[in-house]
Amino acid sequence: MSTLTVHHIGYLVKKIEKAIQTFQSLGYEIEQETTYDDIRKVNICFLIKDGYRIELVSPVSEDSVVSGLMKKYKNCPYHICYETADFDTDYASLTANGFIAIDTPTSAPAMKGREVVFLNSATAGIIELLK
Repeated sequence: MSTLTVHHIGYLVKKIEKAIQTFQSLGYEIEQETTYDDIRKVNICFLIKDGYRIELVSPVSEDSVVSGLMKKYKNCPYHICYETADFDTDYASLTANGFIAIDTPTSAPAMKGREVVFLNSATAGIIELLK
């Protein structure tokens, strides 16, 4: 899996506008304005600082894919996204090495329609694979 590079850290937030303001006070700049993901029912905003990108993810409804996580963890980082040059090979390798897909590869509006899939590992937690 040498083709994996860190794209961003996903950060779960309850109120995206307030979170944006807080991260801006820490020196982050908005890289991409807030986008609504109707597939996952979340608002997403990318911010960047010192070469690090974070993705603020905020549930919009009770049936959002992250609503359960929000109830359990509140505001916190919850996944690392890895970009890959060889999606199919890396996806197969991850699942062969104990990662379990928690959804299917799907287009991501905040990623300009690029495909993503979320996987979970008992020892590493949630990751996102970006095609």
